[in-house]
Amino acid sequence: METGVLTSSRRATAQGFRTFLVIWAGQLVSLVGSGLTGFALGVWVYQRTGSVTQFALISLSTALPGILFSPIAGALVDRWDRRWAMILSDVGAGLCTLAMAVLLLLNRLQVWHIYIAMAVSSAFSAFQWPAYSATTTLLVPQKHLGRASGMVQLGQALAQIVSPTLAGVLMGIIRIQGVILIDFATFLFAVFTLAMVRIPRPPTTEEGKAGEGSLLREAAYGWTYIRARPGLLGLLFFFAAANFVVGIVGVLFTPLVLSFTTTAVLGLLLSVGGGGFLTGSLAMSIWGGPKRRVYGVLGFNLLLGTVLFAAGFPPRAWILGVAAFLAYFSLPMINGCSQAIWQGKVAPDVQGRVFAVRRMVAWASLPLAYLAAGPLADRVFEPLMAEGGLLAGSVGRVIGVGVGRGIGLLYILLGGLLLLTTAVAYLYPRLREVERELPDVVVEDGEVVRSSPSR
Repeated sequence: METGVLTSSRRATAQGFRTFLVIWAGQLVSLVGSGLTGFALGVWVYQRTGSVTQFALISLSTALPGILFSPIAGALVDRWDRRWAMILSDVGAGLCTLAMAVLLLLNRLQVWHIYIAMAVSSAFSAFQWPAYSATTTLLVPQKHLGRASGMVQLGQALAQIVSPTLAGVLMGIIRIQGVILIDFATFLFAVFTLAMVRIPRPPTTEEGKAGEGSLLREAAYGWTYIRARPGLLGLLFFFAAANFVVGIVGVLFTPLVLSFTTTAVLGLLLSVGGGGFLTGSLAMSIWGGPKRRVYGVLGFNLLLGTVLFAAGFPPRAWILGVAAFLAYFSLPMINGCSQAIWQGKVAPDVQGRVFAVRRMVAWASLPLAYLAAGPLADRVFEPLMAEGGLLAGSVGRVIGVGVGRGIGLLYILLGGLLLLTTAVAYLYPRLREVERELPDVVVEDGEVVRSSPSR
């Protein structure tokens, strides 16, 4: 009898992982399609306007609505069937894409149409991430959550590497209209894969009952849940601080490289970084992260801070290549370990709203970083490190003076800030011991099982 129960449990586990793989494949194809459209629209806007500001507004309109709408979307994800929440997200985004394709075919597409379409698509995407993450928790055994997170990021890495090159080729063959229609077809494929599978509803927990009420109350409960668990709250604020650093570094990488070398070298370095992200995602998919995942978060952040610090010294293409590879290699490790912690410690029936609030807070620092990067470089650090600048005779003797050296100094300071932030995070016992203090919350055979905290 006991053997039969074990066999049934293993069969359910295998079925759950197969379902995850089907969903993952659909989302991978959809990500590639979205990457095609993102690249094509960026080129289209810049070629017609010549404005960097209007080009940058595409990124802002793509990110901001989804961040702001996340708490409401997360509450709805916990109320609804999560499969239908993901289908709604894909259908809504697909229709926005189709609308832009039609306007292009009619030769009536304007830049402001793109901003509106991307903003609406972003609002629909707010359902996708919390529903996808919470669904993974229901389908994948806890010991494999790190690997599943690595696979999700592997899909993102493949999309980042494949989409720009493929879009560039396709635009020369079928023009931008064809590229966008291909993106619409990828949304249909993602919906088809979701229609093929069944996703179980999470069992009701005490936390879920405590968070019931109006939509606004349920949306706010995500924050209430996190605030009541200092370890998760500390991890959340740590990520918000790290994202601010990474956001500024990402914006300034292109001007840093072009300050001393060519666009061809820039392209090569970006490809090296993409290779690092792909390698890190593969490693996370196979390894699953260390047993104490919080050490994976903190340890790879130390590596990231170190390479950012080193990247600010006198410019050498090979140094920046190594730094780009290691930095992008670290990101899927950090994110994968963090995701596994959250999925294993948060009650499954409130993960939609908790993960939505988590996304909103952690990503809120990115727009601030994008807004701060330019003024910090142009008005503060570049003048300090220019010929005859205030720091030219001191710091300039170590890292050099002239164009790009202010950005180099900013890299050094940001790398140091990340190292300091990581040290503070380690010294905060609630964050460091979050896996030991909070019980594991997992679903087995349709029931929530709470095991003793990880040791």
